[in-house]
Amino acid sequence: HVQLVESGGGSVRAGESLTLSCVGSHYSYLTYCMAWFRQSPGKERERVVFIDGDGTADYVDSVKGRFTISREDAAKTLYLHMTNLKPEDTGMYYCACDSSRRNCAGRFPVTNTHWGQGTQVTVS
Repeated sequence: HVQLVESGGGSVRAGESLTLSCVGSHYSYLTYCMAWFRQSPGKERERVVFIDGDGTADYVDSVKGRFTISREDAAKTLYLHMTNLKPEDTGMYYCACDSSRRNCAGRFPVTNTHWGQGTQVTVS
């Protein structure tokens, strides 16, 4: 069973940066389809970025050029580096893993996947 724990959220001003971390219970989870999602009050959860087991990343258009996903296998950690933050980036950010496949193929099911508890990002 994959356990994921996010951290690094906080309150920042527009234009500032944050780096979120997602630590897994085992390094191998990083070889599967992974993702960062976010959810704002009153809105549906949306995908921020998918990353395949081979490291190929697929970002939502609104964060391209500002957010970068990376991973550190030895630390069993997935990161989301966020720069030039905007108020519309505000939300709860979740790390997720689909341990049934290596390639996200542009989709990430909500069921039968592993999710962290989330970390709040507030941009004013």
